[in-house]
Amino acid sequence: RYFTTFHPVTNYARNILDEDVRSDYSQVAEKFRYDGSDHLVVKDLDLSSVKSKELLKTSYRKSLPDFVIVPEEDVKDQKKPVKETIEEKPKDSIIPVPSDTSIVDINNYVFEKEKKAKYFAESVAFRERVLKEDDATFEKLKQRVYFTTFYIDYVVNQIDFGFINTSYQTFTGTAGYYNPNFTLFFKLGTKELFENYKITGGFRLAGNFNSNEYLLSFENLKGRIDKQFLFHRQTYSNVYGQSVIVKTHMHEMLYIAKYPFSQVACIKSTTSIRDDRIIFPSTNSETLKEGNYDYLWAGQKLEFIFDNTRSPAINIYYGTRFKLFGEFYYQLLDKYEKEMELFVPESDMFILGFDFRHYQKIHRELIWATRFAGSTSLGNRKLLYYLGGVDNWIHVTKKPTFLDNIYEVPINWEQPWAFQALATNMRGFSQNIRNGNSFLVMNNEIRWPIVRYIANRPINSDFLSNLQVVGFMDVGSAWTGTSPSDEKNAYNTRIVQNGPIKVVIDNDRSPFVYGYGFGLRSRLLGYFIRADWAWGVDGGMVQPRMFYLSLSLDF
Repeated sequence: RYFTTFHPVTNYARNILDEDVRSDYSQVAEKFRYDGSDHLVVKDLDLSSVKSKELLKTSYRKSLPDFVIVPEEDVKDQKKPVKETIEEKPKDSIIPVPSDTSIVDINNYVFEKEKKAKYFAESVAFRERVLKEDDATFEKLKQRVYFTTFYIDYVVNQIDFGFINTSYQTFTGTAGYYNPNFTLFFKLGTKELFENYKITGGFRLAGNFNSNEYLLSFENLKGRIDKQFLFHRQTYSNVYGQSVIVKTHMHEMLYIAKYPFSQVACIKSTTSIRDDRIIFPSTNSETLKEGNYDYLWAGQKLEFIFDNTRSPAINIYYGTRFKLFGEFYYQLLDKYEKEMELFVPESDMFILGFDFRHYQKIHRELIWATRFAGSTSLGNRKLLYYLGGVDNWIHVTKKPTFLDNIYEVPINWEQPWAFQALATNMRGFSQNIRNGNSFLVMNNEIRWPIVRYIANRPINSDFLSNLQVVGFMDVGSAWTGTSPSDEKNAYNTRIVQNGPIKVVIDNDRSPFVYGYGFGLRSRLLGYFIRADWAWGVDGGMVQPRMFYLSLSLDF
């Protein structure tokens, strides 16, 4: 057990504004406020001379008259009814109040110090009496040990057209990217009483019940470093080779740590273990003989994140935010039926990228938003990017979301592709208008909340309050090799084959494409809906207009 006693060390007439003691307890520095300026006093500190003694009266306390706290029992005996007190008081003792308040009665004048002394004495007596009554009636609570308790933080039920956790898709040997269509999304979040721990679980049910997704997360927010453990399972169908439909099961475990440098900057580390299993359904005699493929990958990702933006309204921001990231992946296992290879040689992959966004206020909530993003993959294995389209695209038109015609926009089959991903936004085109292991894209938007801007007052309708008119322009490119003009870009050539005759046509396409158009944004039934009408320009030729309907914020 440890015991602490308190002894008075100083008895100054003025308050100590600040105090600091040396680490060896030999001196103490004290700060006072006197005559309109601050004074600093440094003196020796001798703790051995500190003894318990009564405090001496300050000069201010000496100026007040002495008072005695009378016990409550004695006060009760001396109390008289109010009526008797008034009746016994002679009429001559009643002091008439003068009509002119400027006149001072010198015979019945009360000094301000006397008023303060009387108030001080009464307040101290009252406080002493209350403390005595509380000690007699108050029941002290016993100290109890706190056990970690979780409560429901939020519940999400909604329609969605995207993935819960965006991960790279396995490249299965053909140009094709799986886009989830109509899905039902459910997510439940719980947090601990002091918000030191959070548990989140969610799943996505596909409309065809064949490409579901599950997620479970645990977060430890104690201390400066935020830690998160996440399990993610995803299934989807894709084309293997040229015509075989396969199903991919992806399981990954992630450990995420965030270290903040300030309120607007942090570094984030993600360590992952990922297993991809490709299953061949038994649709014919050939696929019946095929076994399953298993690929086990280990990965490490580092990110530097900066974000000082403010959001006065939904999808309206002021400020700058950007992210710099680097990733490394290595294949630990390559298994096909009984054949298995551990620590696969020449299977390393490096990914470098950035995403810079700036939001400039033009007038009130009318802003100009710009984004510049890019990435490249290096090493013995590569990541294939498909340029075009938007995120969370709801396909409601007859035009395809993905250009899978290998003769229209081919890919370079000589590259050792391991994964594939989308490079968005590139409005005016479908996905795969350009492809390669590197991409650059620039987006510019003018966002105008027209109803709120014109009305200049609070709007009761959530739809009208968040209604925005947007004008945009996108420029981008994806390429294979060191530069967009590299000869490794397969979309620069077109192969036409008829029987034994094979013709290679040099298209000499421009590596960059751009699109422009306008759009509407608003929130309806809790969903932020984006509608865009865009015209793409490829090689100087304006393409037919494309309509995009999506559920996402920002770019």
